[in-house]
Amino acid sequence: MTRVAIYGASGYTGLELLKLLARHPEARVTALLTRQDEAPHLSEIHPQLTGAFDLRLENLSADEVAERADVAFTCLPHAASAEVCADLLSRDMKVVDLSADYRLGDAATYQKWYAHEHPDAGRLGETPYGLPELFRTQIIGAKLVANPGCYPTSAILALAPLLRAGLVERDGIVIDSKSGVSGAGRTPKLPFHYPECNESFSAYGVGTHRHMPEIDRVLSMASDQSVEVLFTPHLTPMDRGILSTIYATPKGDATPESVVTALKEAYAGERFVSIVDTPPATKHVAHTNRCHIYATVVRGKVLLVSVIDNLIKGASGAAVQNFNLICGFDESTALI
Repeated sequence: MTRVAIYGASGYTGLELLKLLARHPEARVTALLTRQDEAPHLSEIHPQLTGAFDLRLENLSADEVAERADVAFTCLPHAASAEVCADLLSRDMKVVDLSADYRLGDAATYQKWYAHEHPDAGRLGETPYGLPELFRTQIIGAKLVANPGCYPTSAILALAPLLRAGLVERDGIVIDSKSGVSGAGRTPKLPFHYPECNESFSAYGVGTHRHMPEIDRVLSMASDQSVEVLFTPHLTPMDRGILSTIYATPKGDATPESVVTALKEAYAGERFVSIVDTPPATKHVAHTNRCHIYATVVRGKVLLVSVIDNLIKGASGAAVQNFNLICGFDESTALI
């Protein structure tokens, strides 16, 4: 059994990780970490898990964690996560980092978008990006993996094969994404209280959202060309899910048939990506590690619709998928 520690276990991603690991035949959760001095029992934080784990959330040192666990999932705010990851890696642990700390390629870009000096800048640009459908060979056996952002997952999976195949232009790509409220995390914030967000629909982070440089970087890596997108996220009054509608300019002889064929060929044999015949809904992938993508060409534009569960394929499911790869387990273990 591989012993697992989870930092930030009190949040939504921590909850989903625990649900998945509870049915993982090769994993045993041995430590739950909190930065608070109190040590509540897990059942007090997540009543859904009463009886599933007899563990408390503890404030442990890196040495104590390394004694108890072989692999850690870090679900912490940016900068704080990198500090923890560096400590754990120096103790020969493996880490799947769910923060944004290792997703960008250099310290200057990180500081520009996150307004913080990176505490472990030497690993930027060297850490595998944890999207197995595109970077599997780099992830297998890695010590540290940068788990992708939720919005980037939905957009990158839809666009990367078309950019690689030369079917869309690298300029003028527009990504219009909508997410459920759980994407904002569990910490109470006024815009996400029920009376504020229910029966409402709003854009946020317009032109400034931190997932935009992540999308640019990964699409540029995946397609071997410089890509810049215009990305706008929206908050929708639902618990979970992301739907991204993407518009791109066709290139060459792009047709509805060639676009669909390129996507199907790119994901042939992939267990968690399906190219579908009708525009998908978020409920089609809720509580799964799956991504459904619809593609066509309309009025001179390639139009893509991509849906994921933001808490699973956009966070904890992808993290378990990466955990399986770095530990040598079947990639789909504990996932549907």
